[in-house]
Amino acid sequence: MNFRSLLLTLTISAIAALAFFNWSTLATPTQVSLGLITVEAPLGLLMLGLTTLLAALFIAYVLWLQGSVLLETRRHGKEMQAQRELADKAEASRFTEMKAFLESRGQQTHAALMERIETLEARLLARANESDNTTAAYVGQMEHQLGTSKQLQE
Repeated sequence: MNFRSLLLTLTISAIAALAFFNWSTLATPTQVSLGLITVEAPLGLLMLGLTTLLAALFIAYVLWLQGSVLLETRRHGKEMQAQRELADKAEASRFTEMKAFLESRGQQTHAALMERIETLEARLLARANESDNTTAAYVGQMEHQLGTSKQLQE
């Protein structure tokens, strides 16, 4: 129990004890002025009744205040949940965009790499054909020279 609750409980207990021990004095009728008229009534009971009414109004106000705070807290909680969901959706869409971007970059890189490989393959094939032709020309020239040199020896 916190300090305020303890103080409130002690105050209510003191009022109840005073009312119990002094009931005959509280219930004694006396002249009470209500402003325009004067009536005979027990002043102590009137004051006790007004104190009870004030306490009831205070408790009703505290309950209303707590209820409004709870409703406001609930509303803020719902707003925060909606903002969290919105942020999660935005994050998910960013991940989707990043994945699509990386996939397109990967496809572009793959296409460029395949084009480069095909170009290099075509150059290598041309170079191999050129090398074959050169070798065949050298072999033909050697055969021709051997054929000429055999004819000279005979």
